[in-house]
Amino acid sequence: MDSRDPATGPGLADFLPDTASGFRAEAGTALEHPSGPAALDHIEDALRSVHDPEIPVNIFDLGLIYSVDRKQNGDVYITMSLTAPGCPVAGEMPGQVARAVADADGVGAVTVELVWEPAWSPERMSEDAKMALDMDF
Repeated sequence: MDSRDPATGPGLADFLPDTASGFRAEAGTALEHPSGPAALDHIEDALRSVHDPEIPVNIFDLGLIYSVDRKQNGDVYITMSLTAPGCPVAGEMPGQVARAVADADGVGAVTVELVWEPAWSPERMSEDAKMALDMDF
């Protein structure tokens, strides 16, 4: 029998990833023969293929993508946030995003950085996302 006191044992926060300073994920490889920046519509389509597991809307329309920086060599640098810092997928979501974008045509290496400033708010959502979630702002 375990004699540890459950009131002083580890809590849920002890098992969540440490995201206070953000998180970075990388995927893809440099292109051998880049032909310029990757097409923004290909990147946006890839971003729309990733969904928040707790909200039935893709991360692009949720407004979780803060910036997409396309380099001449096909590499892509993305900053994103989550709906809350304690989100249980904080350690996984940047990797999912990086892999999805790396699979898009014309994309080389991808870096995704999770940031907390500015804080995400529902006002960042697209009109489609607001309609899907029956939110009226």
